[in-house]
Amino acid sequence: MSSSSSTPRRAPLGSAYRRVLGASVVSNLGDGVGAVAYPWLAAAVTRNPILVALVAVCGRLPWLVFTLPAGVLTDRLDRRRAIVTMDIARAVITAVVALLVLVRQDALPSPTAVDALVDTDWLLYSALLVATLALGAAEVLRDNSAQTILPAIVPADQLERANGRMWSAEGVANTFVGPPLGSLLLAVAFALPFVVDAATFAAAAALVATIPGSFRATQPPDGSPQSWRAELGAGVRWLWGHDLLRPMAIVLGVMNAASMVTGAVFVLFAQEVLGIGPTLFAVVGMGGALGGIVGGGIASTLSRRLGSGTCLGITLWGGAIIDVAMALTSRWPVAFVLFGLTTLVGILWNVITVSLRQTIIPEHLLGRVNSVYRFFAWGMMPIGAALGGLVVVAVDAVASREWALRATWLVSAVIHLGLGLVARGRLSTDRIEAARAAGPDGRGTVGA
Repeated sequence: MSSSSSTPRRAPLGSAYRRVLGASVVSNLGDGVGAVAYPWLAAAVTRNPILVALVAVCGRLPWLVFTLPAGVLTDRLDRRRAIVTMDIARAVITAVVALLVLVRQDALPSPTAVDALVDTDWLLYSALLVATLALGAAEVLRDNSAQTILPAIVPADQLERANGRMWSAEGVANTFVGPPLGSLLLAVAFALPFVVDAATFAAAAALVATIPGSFRATQPPDGSPQSWRAELGAGVRWLWGHDLLRPMAIVLGVMNAASMVTGAVFVLFAQEVLGIGPTLFAVVGMGGALGGIVGGGIASTLSRRLGSGTCLGITLWGGAIIDVAMALTSRWPVAFVLFGLTTLVGILWNVITVSLRQTIIPEHLLGRVNSVYRFFAWGMMPIGAALGGLVVVAVDAVASREWALRATWLVSAVIHLGLGLVARGRLSTDRIEAARAAGPDGRGTVGA
């Protein structure tokens, strides 16, 4: 008996999508391995906490200073070639790190000697700083190109499903498989995780390189500005002139700042309030990964059934409720569940809004507008992190240390509550669907 009338079969996403998905999963596996290997190497070449932290700063700095130029490059270059080139660059950089570790392994302590006292290996430390900075810059251009190439290989009505499937798969590779694999490889040899990391980037480049066709942005009939400033300005004006994406970008930036209010001091909350050690700390983090996988799988379905605006509201209002619950708990299993719910609603927001941007931004501006949008998101994070530290210091002066740490969650809840009120009319399902139906030529676009 046929059921096609009630449950039509979805069209396949295609071989090009499968290759992009495979490349993303493989490279995220390498990122998961690197998430263990690079901090471990930093702690092995120096015990100075400021120098160790600087390695992490170098890895994130390009997201603040290179995101906007990367958008211009994405719209100037063939996006497939940009992905391939950046993955090859990451493979070479990581291979060089592996070689340096191999050459100087006799001077390094055993990976299991986490409390070993060592003199700073300035040669290897300097190379590590340069490598993480270069890897971060390559990741910015690679990820921006990967997001903007997807509309060229997946039908517009399948973008939410494609993005959801990709984020779920990336979460498994990046969080569940990569870090444990990195720890296992470190136990075998210090250089081995870097070798594997380099191999994953090379494999990802090979997969994307097999996709046929050209993926250079199509320029409008009247041509596009030639100078970098003019091209970047066109992207900024388009986003700022769009009545839906402008508030969406601002809400996202403030929401990410709220997440950093708690995230900046979460390790202290985990130790002093939840009373857990490093093993359970990792388990709680895996709760977030599990929520992300579930969220990626159901986001498209929820969006269709509940409406896009309703789902965005769930992210904001749900975030406030989750924050209050986290502020009041002292049990790590509860925190595990709440972390999963936090990531689930966060992925719900990402699947809907990224798919929307891929649908309504003009193809020739997609890289630039996407980078401006992401600049808002990442630019607010340091502000949120600083606010988190200030909240703990301020509350600690008038209350207990425990409540100072709990207060960060309450501040985040208030921010989410305020965002829910602001977004209620501005990010409604009707407005989202109207913008989606209008497409790249819809109203509210400036400089398109």
